[in-house]
Amino acid sequence: MAELGSLRNRTRLSARKIQDMNHVNGPDEEQDEEIQLNSDTEVMDRPCPIQIVLAHEDDHNFDLDEKALESILMQEHIRDLNVVVVSVAGAFRKGKSFLLDFMLRYMYSQRSSWIGGDCEPLTGFTWRGGCERETTGIQIWSEVFVVDKPDGSKVAVILMDTQGAFDSQSTIKDCATVFALSTMTSSVQVYNLSQNIQEDDLQHLQLFTEYGRLAMEEIYKKPFQTLMFLIRDWSYPYEHSYGLEGGNLFLEKRLQVKQNQHEELQNVRKHIHSCFTNIGCFLLPHPGLKVATNPSFDGRLVDIDDEFKKELQNLVPLLLAPKNLVQKEISGTKVTCRDLLEYFKAYIKIYQGEELPHPKSMLQATAEANNLAAVAGAKDTYSKSMEQVCGGDKPYIAPADLERKHLDMKDVCIKQFRSIKKMGGDEFCHRYQEQLEAEIEETYANFMKHNDGKNIFYAARTPATLFAVMFAMYIISGLTGFIGLNSIATICNLIMGLALLSFCTWAYVKYSGEFRELGSLIDQIAEIIWEQVSSFNLSFYLFKFVKYISFYT
Repeated sequence: MAELGSLRNRTRLSARKIQDMNHVNGPDEEQDEEIQLNSDTEVMDRPCPIQIVLAHEDDHNFDLDEKALESILMQEHIRDLNVVVVSVAGAFRKGKSFLLDFMLRYMYSQRSSWIGGDCEPLTGFTWRGGCERETTGIQIWSEVFVVDKPDGSKVAVILMDTQGAFDSQSTIKDCATVFALSTMTSSVQVYNLSQNIQEDDLQHLQLFTEYGRLAMEEIYKKPFQTLMFLIRDWSYPYEHSYGLEGGNLFLEKRLQVKQNQHEELQNVRKHIHSCFTNIGCFLLPHPGLKVATNPSFDGRLVDIDDEFKKELQNLVPLLLAPKNLVQKEISGTKVTCRDLLEYFKAYIKIYQGEELPHPKSMLQATAEANNLAAVAGAKDTYSKSMEQVCGGDKPYIAPADLERKHLDMKDVCIKQFRSIKKMGGDEFCHRYQEQLEAEIEETYANFMKHNDGKNIFYAARTPATLFAVMFAMYIISGLTGFIGLNSIATICNLIMGLALLSFCTWAYVKYSGEFRELGSLIDQIAEIIWEQVSSFNLSFYLFKFVKYISFYT
């Protein structure tokens, strides 16, 4: 079997889960032994599920176990074969691992009687009854099956199990990441649903597939391959019969785009059709009360209803028979096991980064949209009111009056925001109130600049300041030259020349519109000088300068 590197702690399985799949031991034999690893290569002696994508509950991140995946995909006899990846995904506790174990029976048997004897326990991927989740992250079966296709080519078949969505410990981002990763890396994605296809099932599928499409470097017309809706516990065989034919008729109705449908419903269906090359549906009956209610049920066929077993024998070959295998392709190019390893590495890095937006629950997304709409409405009210005060055709208004109007309108807009009914609760909405206040202050700053631009004295502040500097330097240069302080006179002449050059440059910038950054720098320097004069700081320096001259005379 495959080399596993440092997987000793994750490959301990109870006997029921690690029985040899070629010859299942008798139901009464206990197999409570560890997987044996030799000291040099640590090679497993029995196939088992291997965790390749690890879920971290504390920070809700995922890691790829590259050593484990490489030990499986880079085996010499399969690494250059084209790969077939069959994945099962969907809500938790809906029997995904249970179904995969029947797929394992088929792959190991390849006979008409592949489903096994009535008293054989079901082994392979870990599963159990109950209401708590079992699988986390993504697992694949450690043994890769080499299958001869009817055309004589060989392909490597991989079975993939995924963490169930919507359990009490997973965020929407967790669910979207697992579903997207499995869809991006599989050639057949089995979407495991219970009883029916509800509208929220389609909406979640839209969200998850879009999250996967965002992560791909290029957007292909149809980025994913085959999607198989598997409807478990189907209760309406009188409307649509069990199996593929009835399922496809049912799916055609569910995914039909009608003219009288709401645009939101149409978009969901168009999106699903645009994502997958092939879409099908299989209707599976309920397996029976013993399966659902018996806590000691271990998968024996004797406890499963005949109708379920009959349809199961149609479903599994539909996915895994050599003539039905779908080879993994990306951008029209077939993918080998070696290639799949690199794609896994690339995709997991994308989901570990911050480039992708974080998917949100419907409530959170609705609450955010609701609050953002309230913010936009209140900000629009503020902007319209301030336009009436100091808009484009309004005359210059005193800064104190403008500030008073601003504070009055800010209070009005905040009251407007608070009065609108919003989702999310007070604490959630308070963040958006703070956002509104920040945006109002930013808008007010723009109105102040616009108002200052109407002040003829403000517009002339830079040239007036530069002229004042030139005049002051001229007077000081004359005085210091007269009393013999030629070095100071030279410095003043230099400053006067710089002021003249700055004035000429500023005039050219305003006339031509070129070198705007340089013009802004001159404005800022002039503003600093103006503020110094306004605060009488210049008088202090003039006094020090006169005192300095007096000392030398």
